[in-house]
Amino acid sequence: MNLHAIHHVAIIVSDYAASKDFYVNKLGFPILRENYRPDKKDWKLDLRLNDDTELEIFAPENPPRRSSYPEACGLRHLAFHVADIEKTVRELEEMGISCEPIRTDAFTGRKMTFFFDPDALPLELHE
Repeated sequence: MNLHAIHHVAIIVSDYAASKDFYVNKLGFPILRENYRPDKKDWKLDLRLNDDTELEIFAPENPPRRSSYPEACGLRHLAFHVADIEKTVRELEEMGISCEPIRTDAFTGRKMTFFFDPDALPLELHE
């Protein structure tokens, strides 16, 4: 078996317009495909993260809220690699997206922090 890369990560959002604005206009992910699926009554937005990986955003009508604290089984967070965490945090904060204080990962020794998407999904920056 050769599972050599993650093809995509899928998330469900509650507000399509707010999430599209956040991931496309603020985080800068290019749109690959955008489709309304009438049979499911939802939007599906495919974004390019890099040459190998996509982010799929699904926006159904009235999805249940995400469990957070205590954390439930399932996706915990998405982590994005960045070259300069301080610069990236400044750019996010200039757009009104607040970040937790930058800290050092105890296992990797690398700088890291968290911020949140419009549905409070934790997003990590990892240098």
